[in-house]
Amino acid sequence: MIITSHLDDDKRCRTSDNDGQLIMCIPGCGGTGKSQLIRAITKYFLVTKRMYMMRKLAPTGIAAAEIDGMTIHSFLGDQRNSRKPRTIKADEMSMVGLTLLAKLNRIISAPKHVNPQIPFGGVNVIIFGDYLQYRPVYDVPLHTDFSLSSRKKSSKLLTEKEIQQRVARSLILQINCVVKLTQQMRTEDLQYLQLLERLRQGQCTYDDYELLLTRVAGQPSVGSLKEHPWNKAPILVFRNEVRTQLNYKAAVHNAKQLNYSLMVCVAQDTCKGRTIEDQILIKKLLELPDSKTEHLPG
Repeated sequence: MIITSHLDDDKRCRTSDNDGQLIMCIPGCGGTGKSQLIRAITKYFLVTKRMYMMRKLAPTGIAAAEIDGMTIHSFLGDQRNSRKPRTIKADEMSMVGLTLLAKLNRIISAPKHVNPQIPFGGVNVIIFGDYLQYRPVYDVPLHTDFSLSSRKKSSKLLTEKEIQQRVARSLILQINCVVKLTQQMRTEDLQYLQLLERLRQGQCTYDDYELLLTRVAGQPSVGSLKEHPWNKAPILVFRNEVRTQLNYKAAVHNAKQLNYSLMVCVAQDTCKGRTIEDQILIKKLLELPDSKTEHLPG
């Protein structure tokens, strides 16, 4: 296996030689097994007692939780995290921007005392994801081609941020191994798979629209959300506040069905060690979406 063979050869870490360093990209659309591959690699590190040598990172908290890892920002904020890893796995590469990648490279390389020309301080880096998914926030994608923009702004001096972005882009261009996952594992419905591929490319047809309409559950066909199969069906909503309220109602309903007492733990918020007495502030804190409270409902 490509990854395990690089893991077993760690001489470069002592000689500052980047020959044999793995900078790998594993692209694939949803359902092709990226998360399963991450779990398999993690299990190998666990079985071989090398978990301390690996870090699993993702750009958002939810994505990090999916792979039992940590956010890139959390990793960057704790200098201790950059000392031991020999392999870094980063998921959801579409949401990772060049500015963030430059910071990651700088933090990883700092304690290694290696040639600054060696990317990521000689650490093996494996990125997973799909460039056609969400773009990074207030950053530029990893696939940005600066050669096009440089022709238009050849006389303009670059800012420090733009220089760092170009440094990060040079790191991406040093990827030395690409394994593309293409087999769809979630469904074998050929018609649906073709629809999904056209959707990714922004090339949906009217026939695709008609097919999706066959999956719409109209009001007459849904007796009650409390009845099977709708009581087990996932509900997709646009806002975190709505999701929190639905989760609360589901918790109340399930507690009654199982004859359990629903336990509600109310946070005791303080400001500089003092109890908050301002009623308006208390109300605002209780209304915060759980995405801003470490996924704890107000």
